[in-house]
Order: sequence, then structure tokens, then C-alpha cells
Amino acid sequence: MLFAGLFVVLLTEWPRPAVAVAQGGERALERELQNQARTTLLQRLYGPVEDLRQQGKMANALLKLDELERTYPGEAHGLMLKGEILAGMGALEPAAASFAAGVRRNGDYIDAKFPLSRRAAVSRLVADGLPVIIEGTRRNPESRDLGLALKNLRYLQSRLAGGCE
Repeated sequence: MLFAGLFVVLLTEWPRPAVAVAQGGERALERELQNQARTTLLQRLYGPVEDLRQQGKMANALLKLDELERTYPGEAHGLMLKGEILAGMGALEPAAASFAAGVRRNGDYIDAKFPLSRRAAVSRLVADGLPVIIEGTRRNPESRDLGLALKNLRYLQSRLAGGCE
């Protein structure tokens, strides 16, 4: 009787883990395909911005980003590119704001293994910008802009160190 009960349990339970593993594998494959499609789409959409940036046409690249922002509002990739361009132009405060907004929308941009990672650019901004902004807040503690920039840089520093939201 005990063996019959065990046999029934094994027969009814045995296929479930295999199905769960198969479904988990399919989900992983599906996620990977979605990530690849997204990466390809973002590279295609934002390719003209990258081209303008490489040509040194920063103002035109920012205009193109504004155009894309109207079509794809709040897209993290656009925010990250904007942060890179602004940082390259020496605009620390808006660069920090743009990077922070992009990372809040998609933390993968901090992951070095992410195909579209912007970890190096964010690290540079934090390393170069923090001392400047800290000194600025010492000189002008009432500045809301500097206070917000410091908050954004600290947030990015935390995320780079592995902190989460």
C-alpha cells in the first residue's frame, strides 16, 4: 500500500519539475531574444546621435536626442547618451541629472556586462565631478542646483558600488 501511494505520487509529480525547467529555459531564451532585439533597435535609433557625437557636433547630437525624446519619452538610452554628451561638454550638473535619471529607469547601464553599458562614462563623471561639486557646495551651500548635482552624483556613486534603489 505504501509503495502504491509512493508510486502514484512519483507519477503525478515527476513531470512537473521537467516542465518547469523547460518553461524556465524558454523564458530565459525569450528574455535573451528580447534583450538582443532591444539592443539592436536602440543602436539603430540612436546611431545618428552617436555619429554626430563622433563628428564633434555636440549641439546637433543634443537636438537629435530631443527629437528622439519626443518619440520615445523617458527612454533610458537617450538619457545616458545625453549624460555622456553633457559631461564631454563640461556640463557636470545636467550630466549628473541625465545619468541619474537613466540609471533609475534602467540600472543595467551600470552593469559592465550589459551590451550598452555606460559604466565607464558614469565612473568618470563621478570621479571628476564629485570634487568639483563638493567644493562648489562648500563655497555656495545655498545653491539648490549644486545640492541636487551632489545628490545625483552620490546616487551614481552608490550604484557603481553595487547599491540598489
